[in-house]
Amino acid sequence: MRTIGRVPTEDSSSEELDARLASRLVHLRTEQGWSLEELAQRTGVSRSTLSRLERVEISPTAAMLSKLCTAYQRTVSQLLAEVEPQAPQLVRAGRQAVWQDETAGFARKSVSPPHPGLRGEVVEAVLHPDADISYEGSPVPGLEHHIWVLEGALEVTVDGKAHEVQVGDCLRVQLWGASRFRCLGPNPVRYALLIVLP
Repeated sequence: MRTIGRVPTEDSSSEELDARLASRLVHLRTEQGWSLEELAQRTGVSRSTLSRLERVEISPTAAMLSKLCTAYQRTVSQLLAEVEPQAPQLVRAGRQAVWQDETAGFARKSVSPPHPGLRGEVVEAVLHPDADISYEGSPVPGLEHHIWVLEGALEVTVDGKAHEVQVGDCLRVQLWGASRFRCLGPNPVRYALLIVLP
C-alpha cells in the first residue's frame, strides 16, 4: 500500500489522513450522483482501483489524485485541505503537511494551505532526477501558477510550449489545458509554487 508521507501532527496520522481522504472522495462522488463506473469513465482510472481507493486499501498516486481533482474541479491542495483540520493563520514549519509519491519521485509541502476567504496558497515541491509528471488538464480552468525555482532546473510545459526554468527564475502561467513538470538535472529540483484561484 502506498502511503501519503507527511509531517506528523498531534491531530492526524498518515492512516487517519488516508481514511479521511477516502471518505471525502466517496462523499464527492455520491454528491455528484456518479457511480464508480461513471467516475472511472470521467477520470480514466479503473473502477477496481477507485473502489480500492475508497475502501482505503490503496493511497492515490500524484497522477491519480490529479485526475480525481480535475473531475471534481478542485486543486490537489484544496482536496487535501478538505480532509485536514482547519488551518490556522500562522502555519508553523513543523505543521506543514507533506504529501509524496515516492514512485514518481515527487514531494509537495503545503507551506500555506488553502484557507476559506483566501484565493492563494504556497507549495514547496521537489522532483527527483528523472521525475516527469504530466497533468491532463487544469483542475480549475484559468488557475494561476507562479513557479520559482530554488535549486536545480525544471522544465515546465504548458499548452505544448516548454519552458526551461533555472535557479532564481520565476515562470508565471495560467493553466487551461495540459501541463508537464520535469526535473532536468542530475540533482533534484526544488521550487516554490504559488497558486492563485481565478
